[in-house]
Amino acid sequence: MYRIRFHGRGGQGIKTSSRILGTAFFQEGYEVQDAPVYGAERRGAPLYATVRAARTPIHERGAVNHPDLVIVADESLMPIPAANVLLGVSAHTVLLINSAISAGEWRARLNLAGPIVALPVSAEVESRAELPYVGAMCAGASARLVGCIRREALTQAIGDELRELGADVIARNREHALNAFDAMQAQAGIVNEGGEIKARDYKRPDWIKVPFEQARRSAPDIHGAATSVQIKTGAWRTMRPVIDDARCTRCTWVCSTMCPDSAIRVETGRPVIDYDHCKGCLVCVAVCPPHAIRAVPESEFAEVTP
Repeated sequence: MYRIRFHGRGGQGIKTSSRILGTAFFQEGYEVQDAPVYGAERRGAPLYATVRAARTPIHERGAVNHPDLVIVADESLMPIPAANVLLGVSAHTVLLINSAISAGEWRARLNLAGPIVALPVSAEVESRAELPYVGAMCAGASARLVGCIRREALTQAIGDELRELGADVIARNREHALNAFDAMQAQAGIVNEGGEIKARDYKRPDWIKVPFEQARRSAPDIHGAATSVQIKTGAWRTMRPVIDDARCTRCTWVCSTMCPDSAIRVETGRPVIDYDHCKGCLVCVAVCPPHAIRAVPESEFAEVTP
């Protein structure tokens, strides 16, 4: 059975990418599962999707913890622990990274024993959540790496999954997918099917004991404040709100109140953004009366002086 995991950010077409690959497998006569995994996250938040494909009925369910192929659509996810990009990666696993950095450099950085393949990164854009056609590219490259999907099956799968978006969108995605498919010619078929995972090998996860707090009315409940401070959700951000202090009129109740994550606090009468927890929703940019807050691409923030 092929066990495949796609990693990307909200808005990059990861769900669609897994569906294209799953449909291409189906066109080749495989039994298929494909499923995205995400909650209520916004654009830019890490998410993943999984594909299982086999010639026999698939009885496995749940997360893919022993992948044969891991596709990383956005290299900026590599250092984010919450993204779990390298979960279960072994010497058997092929790692495909959409990056301008060479596979050799990634091997040195990650110290992995398994094969690493670099797919040239898409053209740079202001928002990493809007990498053009990255989903189609990852689907095309992964189809070639497994070695059992023909160009015709990939072409048909893109048409099936994007039918409602019109002929122009299908044509552009098909072009990028087939270019990526062709670019992986030298590595065609390097992904091998994983063996059967037996129930007797199952290991219970380690349990984390959460201290129980006294509740006055109903329990369990969490009454302690700031319990999520260790979760640096600022890593989701692709655009950064920057305050122009000279233009700010100190109407701090507007931005600090409207921020959905309470990431704007007031210090000595002026607003200060907590970039560790600002997700970059840019609500503050929209509601600021004097337009003192502007959005800057995260890749450029170091060059900006507020």
